[in-house]
Formats: sequence, C-alpha cells, structure tokens
Amino acid sequence: MANIYELLPEIVGEEQMYISSLVKNMDDKQAFQFANIYRARRKDPQVILLVTLVGFLGISGIQRFLTDQIGLGILYLLTGGICMIGTIIDLVNYKKIAFEYNQKQANQVAVMIKGM
Repeated sequence: MANIYELLPEIVGEEQMYISSLVKNMDDKQAFQFANIYRARRKDPQVILLVTLVGFLGISGIQRFLTDQIGLGILYLLTGGICMIGTIIDLVNYKKIAFEYNQKQANQVAVMIKGM
C-alpha cells in the first residue's frame, strides 16, 4: 500500500488520519487513483478562509457555495451573512467547514474507486 504522506503531502492532521483510514485497504494503483481524484475535488481550508473574509466586503456566503451548501449560500447572500454573525462563525469554523466537505468528497471517491 502506498504511503498517504507521499500521495497527498498537502493534507495534515485530522484529514490525514481520515484519508489514511480510507486508503488502508486499497492497493497501490487504487490509492494513486484515489489521490489524484481527491486532490482535484478537495477544498483547501485556506481558500475557505479567504472567501469567508470576502463576506465582510458585502458578498457573504461564497464559502457555502464552494462547499455545495447552496441553500445556506443563498441565505447568507440575501441576509448579509445573517447580519454578519454567520460570517463571523464561519470565520472561526473554516477548518471544520472544509474538513466536512473534504470528508464527503473522500467518501464519494473511495466508493467510486472500489467500484472500479
């Protein structure tokens, strides 16, 4: 089995442990395919942080659109990030927002790779 540190050096912490658990039963070819597809789909927490900061310029909710939470994105957009309170909360929780999205993507990719 390929080492997750070699396949995805950009992931750290909780995400790294989660991805390791997903690829532990994959052979090298599957793990390499997983890494390539997952890398293309994952969102970097720093990107989520930056687009959340854009909410303070008047365009709230972009981070929710990026993480496929369209309903919340529209709500934030129409309410000014729910009067900026939601934007501030997202600013504090940007890593959690990114991890939840990446976890969902990783599960989808793992199912797709195992089904091949």
